[in-house]
Amino acid sequence: MAKNDGGFVETVKTVVYALLIAGVFRTLFFQPFWIPSESMKDTLLVGDFVFVNKMAYGYSKFSCPFAICPISGRILASEPQRGDVVVFRHPVNGSDFVKRLIGLPGDKIQVKKGILFINGAEAPQVPDGQFEEVMGPQGPMGNRPRCENGSVGDGAICTRSRYKETLPNGVVHDVLNIENDGYADNTDVFVVPEGNYFFMGDNRDNSQDSRFSQAVGGVGFVPAENLIGRADRIIFSSAGKSMLYFWTWRADRFFKAVD
Repeated sequence: MAKNDGGFVETVKTVVYALLIAGVFRTLFFQPFWIPSESMKDTLLVGDFVFVNKMAYGYSKFSCPFAICPISGRILASEPQRGDVVVFRHPVNGSDFVKRLIGLPGDKIQVKKGILFINGAEAPQVPDGQFEEVMGPQGPMGNRPRCENGSVGDGAICTRSRYKETLPNGVVHDVLNIENDGYADNTDVFVVPEGNYFFMGDNRDNSQDSRFSQAVGGVGFVPAENLIGRADRIIFSSAGKSMLYFWTWRADRFFKAVD
């Protein structure tokens, strides 16, 4: 009996240690993040699960769990780079967002007729066909996509024009377009304050990002301390309401790098 009790205690200890290690690993290094909206299509789709590299920019401020962490506070590993896909905390409501980093501290950002300008220079776009998907509810929230080809019924093909955009540092990425004269397609010049960053969604006409002020529910400028990490890789993807619906899994997106 004593021997069995000893085996049970060892099993419990093993589980506890495993949970502690997993907790520390998640706190310090990587964090899974689920994509709930279409603001980053076609780079990230609704139902993608991504690994967020929390070491990309250093440690966020935290309290070491159980006093076993050797380091506390914020230690910068490297500066965020223009074009990074970043998960950050909304400056007002604290919820997690994922967008592409467009503006660095001191940059002047403007959008004119849907074209991005950084410090007065155009970020050129080259047509790259169309992004197509079947109209219907997507993910657990059941939201339907917004289409360039108008209001289409469930089961029909929803399309958006796709372009390759080149940022000043040479990063090339996809952007989707629905219209050129929307509210966020023509903006004033935004001057990014020191210690802050400017973010935009790749699905340009369907993203509440830094082009929108925090007063109207937008992101506005994001302080450096709100950055959680860089989205590096999609580890799993499901188009369905539940990840248990294996017939909705997108196997071609498993372990795909985030560009």
